[in-house]
Amino acid sequence: MIEKNNEYILDIIGVGYEGEGIAKIDGYPIFIEGAILGEKVRVLIVKAKKSFAYGKLLEVIEPSKERVEPKCKNYKRCGGCSIQHMNYKKQLDYKYERVKDCIYKIGGLSQDIVNYPIGMDTPERYRNKVQLPVGMVKGKLSIGFYAPRSHDIIDLDTCLIQDNIADEVTRIAREWMEKYNISPASIDGKFNPQGLVRHIMIRRGFKTNEVMVVLVTTKNNVRHINDFVELIKENVNGIKSIIQNVNEADTNVILGEKCITLWGEDTITDYIDEFKFNISPLSFFQVNPKQTEVLYSKALEYAGLTGEEVVFDAYCGTGTITLFLSQKAKKVYGVEIIKAAIDNANENAKINNVKNAEFFVGKSEEIIPDLIDKGIIPEVIVVDPPRKGCDIKLLEAIGDAKPNRVVYVSCDPSTLARDLKILEEKGYKTAKVQPVDMFPHTSHVECVALLKNK
Repeated sequence: MIEKNNEYILDIIGVGYEGEGIAKIDGYPIFIEGAILGEKVRVLIVKAKKSFAYGKLLEVIEPSKERVEPKCKNYKRCGGCSIQHMNYKKQLDYKYERVKDCIYKIGGLSQDIVNYPIGMDTPERYRNKVQLPVGMVKGKLSIGFYAPRSHDIIDLDTCLIQDNIADEVTRIAREWMEKYNISPASIDGKFNPQGLVRHIMIRRGFKTNEVMVVLVTTKNNVRHINDFVELIKENVNGIKSIIQNVNEADTNVILGEKCITLWGEDTITDYIDEFKFNISPLSFFQVNPKQTEVLYSKALEYAGLTGEEVVFDAYCGTGTITLFLSQKAKKVYGVEIIKAAIDNANENAKINNVKNAEFFVGKSEEIIPDLIDKGIIPEVIVVDPPRKGCDIKLLEAIGDAKPNRVVYVSCDPSTLARDLKILEEKGYKTAKVQPVDMFPHTSHVECVALLKNK
């Protein structure tokens, strides 16, 4: 019987979906964060349930040759880069095996359709956006990230997957708050309505190097905010936009709806391939633009367009994939439930002089059947759903529409595999799945799948 607080020497024989090592005692699985397949480790059992347990890694007795020393000093506390202890080749291997495992076990499909992940040449400093919570922790001002499964802020002065400019902005914000005694809106993980500063958000254009700094506050009036603006202007290269976002509510939502431009422009600009985008504080924009070009180019390749096709883009967001598809399609129809995103999509199409894209606000599972009823028949349907995957009604609508090809862009291999199985039952054959490493050092992986009508 495995008991909590007991120590064991274990062999790691498997890998979990979050990158944790798996050991077994008489068939009973134990999940150990930070352990690598093939290692022998000493473990403390921290939680024991009926069918599995969690262990804390105390010592690596026989290390894997793929183990590396994490570069980040906060690696164990932060939990964001949960597989940083693996070398980058091992990280890609893990993601490859994870996608194959989901495709086979959940989707019931052959693992042979999965290609090896497309990785990055330099998998550090790749994020163009960071949102840092601000709070008082045990009497000390802390700016950083939440610890795993909590609202405890881990104080950071650097993050190796964020743009370097974020480190400088964090330093300036910290010094400004301490100098003028500006109180944070969180005290030891609890909302402080008398506090002023909730978050600091930094965005930087990948190709333009334009910088936006957003100070998220609980109130309109913040003492010495002009001093903050001057410090940012004087010390941050490429600064184009300084925004105050007001969010008064006791909520986990980071940004409020009200934005006040303190200095500069309301937006910054950036490009994905040849397409230009205006990015506001509230805009969705992929956080790894270099790999976004890889991902979208693969989606365009899988769409197999010749210039004669009608294409539906479900869950189109701000229209980034839609614009990519418009290059080679006769007409593209984008559908998204969030009106603000469709407003951005129309603006993005206008900026880029795209004439063959049309956008609709609403549920894809309702709009797409309506378009078909009106005689608009797609040759290709592209879907890019949230992590929970496609709504079953949309999958049924795709089956009814019978397009020649379906391109599925996914941020979760488990729900991708589930939805591929459903589409296979509706007359489609999954030809290939291409993982793309959008988030190095984390367990997350994006995929593009191509399905053909049987």
